[in-house]
Amino acid sequence: MTYRIGDVVEGTVTGIQPYGAFVQLDEHTQGLIHISECRSAFIRHVGDELHVGQVIKVMVLDINQYNQKISLSRRSVLDGGQVVKSDRDNQRVDNWHHHYWTNQHLTIGFDSIATTRDAMINEALDRLKTKQR
Repeated sequence: MTYRIGDVVEGTVTGIQPYGAFVQLDEHTQGLIHISECRSAFIRHVGDELHVGQVIKVMVLDINQYNQKISLSRRSVLDGGQVVKSDRDNQRVDNWHHHYWTNQHLTIGFDSIATTRDAMINEALDRLKTKQR
């Protein structure tokens, strides 16, 4: 089955760790609910909220494009997927957040390699020629 960010699906809790719970979505797919995504209020232990074998509804928050790991949220489903008030500072918190581990606004990457490829190859060849002398 193919999952997309924002999908609400049913899964079975297969493991509890101090940092969250693992949920089996289908025969081949498993995701993780971080402790902060179990519900909107503070919880001390994930095991106080969930138990192995429990069938729950979760929302797909993120799918890592490199390793296909799926981040899940039970809190979004319990809150109805709506914008909720934060318990800490009473500010609006959007449950549809997406956290990037890299800066998505930079234009470096494959584009810059493609545009400087010839110069890089020439520099490498010049260094090889210098070493051979």
